[in-house]
Amino acid sequence: MKIPHIITLLLLFVSSQVLAQNAAIHANNITKNEVESHVRFLASDELEGRKAGYRGNDLAARYIAEQFRRNGVSTVPGHDSYYQPFSLEEITPAETVDFTLMESQVAYMKDMIMLNGGKFNYDGEVVFVKYGVSKADYEGADVEGKIVAVQVGSPTEQSPQAVFNLIKQKQVLAEEMGAIGMVELYNLRVPWTAMAGYLGGGRMQLASNKKAALPTFWVNDTGNTYLKKLTNAESANIKVETEGGKITERTTQNIVGFIEGTDPKLKDEYVMMTAHFDHVGVGKEGAPNVTEEDMVFNGARDNAIGTTAILSASRILAANPPKRSILLIAFTAEELGLIGSRYYADNPWLPLNKCIFNLNIDNGGYNDTSIVTVIGLERTGAKEQMEMATKAFGLSVIDDPAPEQGLFDRSDNVNFAVKGIPSPTFSLGFTSFDKEILKYYHQITDEAESVDFDYVLKYCQSYTYAAELIANLRKQPKWEKGDKYEEAYKKLYKD
Repeated sequence: MKIPHIITLLLLFVSSQVLAQNAAIHANNITKNEVESHVRFLASDELEGRKAGYRGNDLAARYIAEQFRRNGVSTVPGHDSYYQPFSLEEITPAETVDFTLMESQVAYMKDMIMLNGGKFNYDGEVVFVKYGVSKADYEGADVEGKIVAVQVGSPTEQSPQAVFNLIKQKQVLAEEMGAIGMVELYNLRVPWTAMAGYLGGGRMQLASNKKAALPTFWVNDTGNTYLKKLTNAESANIKVETEGGKITERTTQNIVGFIEGTDPKLKDEYVMMTAHFDHVGVGKEGAPNVTEEDMVFNGARDNAIGTTAILSASRILAANPPKRSILLIAFTAEELGLIGSRYYADNPWLPLNKCIFNLNIDNGGYNDTSIVTVIGLERTGAKEQMEMATKAFGLSVIDDPAPEQGLFDRSDNVNFAVKGIPSPTFSLGFTSFDKEILKYYHQITDEAESVDFDYVLKYCQSYTYAAELIANLRKQPKWEKGDKYEEAYKKLYKD
């Protein structure tokens, strides 16, 4: 006897609700004591701000790996360790740079910075080659033995992350074309002081086999003064004299764990659960709010809480695996320019086209403990699951409240979005970048003692439940039609 169609649908609905309720019960087993213990350790002074390449970061990595082991999380098939190590280059800036461009003296560390390079002396021609991203930009230009000047970014890429990523490419090409130095003219919307403050001081970048020793300088050209002059001039002169900086190689590591799914067919696919565990390290006395008694940027909100959510979820989901597999990754070096996630995305341990979703976590802080803010909620195809997950624990969910900040493209999720994977960021609840957020964001004050752990518990439970619901979906989520990453999705999944 056949069951009427309406009864079949009803049974399917009831079955899905039972599954959802069971998933909620699983996440409910996360405890306040558990999340508080993780945050307090990760944000402790002993971990020295967890800066990538330094001792405190290594200690945090070891803690995460051993928690994975304790929770029953496996290493990724084909790998015998949770560690994905890679090398960084730490750049110590030059002490002085004398720099004159087209007869104008440009002040070092005020309107000009040296990105890299050793001792360098040059007095001669500078050749403008547009953006300097392709050989076509160099067509007709004689750059042999000269310095080239280029516009920042590219004609299609102007975000801070794209600008950072293009620097090495431009250096390598300039050197290949015969140039001995490069000047990049900065004229983006992001304030010069912010970018120069980051790139002009001591910093780290991903080490590369294509090491461009090419001395490279950034010049503040917000008003396009030099761009206009160089575009119209038949020839232009530049004079540079400096002892240069130095490069020290350091190592760091992502931590990667695996939970096999239960469905015989779907377990070959997986949901990626990610959060960065690094922070900005120890400050120098005299910097804002830094004192001899308190110099550690503990990073409780950013991103010890996010890392804690990963650890809590790993325990629950290892004991109660969903249909699809789960790939857990704690990224290092996010604060240095999303380096850890970019390294993994370019060197994945599992095929990216088997990943149906990346549920990333990054946090600056919170100003509303009744919500979770998901950057990309409306774009990435799992809004219903996010709403169900947060509601189960007394919270609600909102999308990006500050689109002008470009937050979607400023966290680790973007390195997977560009590959085509739907990749929102599951953040603590905030409705604007107000004083409450700025009070803690990258500040000495972001310590565990200032955290509302009742709220953090609900947040971690919601995150775990959301991932489980997504991993149990019949069909994988898709980007909203017309999204800028939709074409990458179609290419990755051959949709």
